Amino acid sequence: MDDRVGTARTYYRSLDRHDYETLRSVLTPSFVQRRPDMTLEGRDRFVTFMREERPQTETTHPIDAIYESDAGLAVEGRLLAADGEQITAFVDVLTFDRGRIGGIRTYTA
Repeated sequence: MDDRVGTARTYYRSLDRHDYETLRSVLTPSFVQRRPDMTLEGRDRFVTFMREERPQTETTHPIDAIYESDAGLAVEGRLLAADGEQITAFVDVLTFDRGRIGGIRTYTA
């Protein structure tokens, strides 16, 4: 059975734990993230950015709500710095392809 909510939770947990192999496994090869400051195209490019280039690596992504529809998921959460200070609130809209995340459009507050 397709478990999109579980896959989404695994995505955020992988980011927070720096588990880049698991992160790779939940994304399609053609994965694209569109966010206010940039677009990252391709799973390999995205994973490289998260592992080596993101400005703050010691962050967490508490999830406040997940909304499910036939088209995908919307995940409402917060990005927190290592000291627990909120960097931003976000809503990620996730689309899926055969059980893996094919794209994320990120909206921040």
